[in-house]
Amino acid sequence: MLTIGDAAPEFELLSDEGQPVKLSDFRGQKVILFFYPKAATPGCTTQACGFRDNFPTIEAHGATVLGVSPDSPEKLARWRAKEGFPYLLLSDPEHEAAEAYGVWGEKKMYGRSYMGIIRSHFVVDEAGKLADVQFKVSPKNSIARAVKFVETE
Repeated sequence: MLTIGDAAPEFELLSDEGQPVKLSDFRGQKVILFFYPKAATPGCTTQACGFRDNFPTIEAHGATVLGVSPDSPEKLARWRAKEGFPYLLLSDPEHEAAEAYGVWGEKKMYGRSYMGIIRSHFVVDEAGKLADVQFKVSPKNSIARAVKFVETE
C-alpha cells in the first residue's frame, strides 16, 4: 500500500480530450489525483463537482486536479462538457494506474462481489512524491480533505 513520502507511480493515460497525459507532465505543481468508479453516477458526480466548485481555491494554492476512472475518453468528454469540469479526466480501462495506486480491488454491492475502483485520492507534491493518501474515502470527505490539505501546505 502506498504511503506518504513514496514516489507517486508514473502513468500515461488518454484524457477526455483524446491526448496522452503523464503524471510527470505536472511536475512542479501539486496534483490532486482522484480515482472514482464510474462517470456520471451520483457519488462520482458529487465528488467531481466538488472539485470543480473548489477549483479556484485549489488552483490558488498551486495545485491542479486529475480524475481517473475506467471509462472511455468519449464518455469522459461528454461528462466533462455536461458538468463543466475545469480539469482533465483520464481513462484507465485496463486499470493499470488504479492497480499501481492500490485502488483496484474487490467491492461488494447488494450481496454481489466484483472488482472495481475503490474511491480514493492522493495529493502529489511538486517533486512527484505522495504528500497525502486517502483510501476508501467518501465523495464529500474526499473534497474537504484534499482542499484542506492543499490550503495548509
